[in-house]
Amino acid sequence: MVSARIVRLEGVVYRLPLHGTLAWGKGSSLSVAEHVLVRVHLEGGTVGQAEAPPRPTIYGETPASVLGLLKHLEPAVVGLNITDVAALDAARNSVVNNHTARGALDMALHDARAQAAGGTLFGVLLGPQTRVRPSYILGIGEAAEMLAEARRVVEAGVRVLKVKVGRDHAHDLRLIHELRAEYGDAVQLYADSNETLTPELAPAALAAMREAGLSYVEEPLPVRLLRERAELRHSGILPIVGDDSCFTPADLERELNFGTIDILNIKTARNGFTDSLNMLARARQAGLGVMIGSQASTGLGTLHAALIASQAGVTEPSELSFVLKLQDDLLTGPLEFKDGWLDVAALAGLGVDEAKLKRYRLN
Repeated sequence: MVSARIVRLEGVVYRLPLHGTLAWGKGSSLSVAEHVLVRVHLEGGTVGQAEAPPRPTIYGETPASVLGLLKHLEPAVVGLNITDVAALDAARNSVVNNHTARGALDMALHDARAQAAGGTLFGVLLGPQTRVRPSYILGIGEAAEMLAEARRVVEAGVRVLKVKVGRDHAHDLRLIHELRAEYGDAVQLYADSNETLTPELAPAALAAMREAGLSYVEEPLPVRLLRERAELRHSGILPIVGDDSCFTPADLERELNFGTIDILNIKTARNGFTDSLNMLARARQAGLGVMIGSQASTGLGTLHAALIASQAGVTEPSELSFVLKLQDDLLTGPLEFKDGWLDVAALAGLGVDEAKLKRYRLN
């Protein structure tokens, strides 16, 4: 074990351009990836790092709030040994919310701990599913633009599309039918409604999605409508994925108590490794399907999500191809998708390119 006491927390804000805009829900959109690289520095020079993707419209976080939380927590963690997991978890959980900041700190601590022990994060966390099925998030837009984007990512090797829906049901169905006509069964399709339906319209909308060949739908109703969501799921029209309803392990317990979901979408970006693994174990125990989601992650966040996607019990395609939406990335090499698969084990040698970080950093 190398010198293993924490000496500093660091946050580096960076901005990467996208190909077009990612639009979802009733009015949300994203035109750049402005994220924070969270770093844990140990004495002796070891540095653990992870990506925090702030999402003001989802979690209420901004790059500035992520930096502020690191500054707030730094006095509590500096001087602690990286192996003192209980003390570090207590410090990290001494604040609430701040999901991506605390999640990134958890992953950076794991990274630093693995290195301090003479190993690597991949050596510690790579699971038995070393090849996984990636999905791509297809945002809301004009049909021609969405079809062109779908062709681009399918050409790049992805065979599962998560189609954002919810602003115009007729438009959504036309697009889904066009995608199905173009790809047949060669590309799996499912929908993400981002809480845009109403209890009155949802049954017919889900039935239409089922008839169009979609595998499942994510968060069709507003999260606050707990009883209505339970009734919709119990109707069995289409399997329902829980995402916004399952930010935390406590949220997951509530959803299990009410029986609202069939599949859990775990996001390492908001849960880190610790809660992600705990939620995976609980979902398996409850008999849920599991996918690993993306918070529009860039390359480093995708590596970390892929490690959890490699675990036993992840049954569904995972959102590991958002890098195809980026014009550039920070990694030292590309993520490659081949015939619908991502070889997670082959990603072990990738890391942050310091020259690229210098180019795209903002602070």
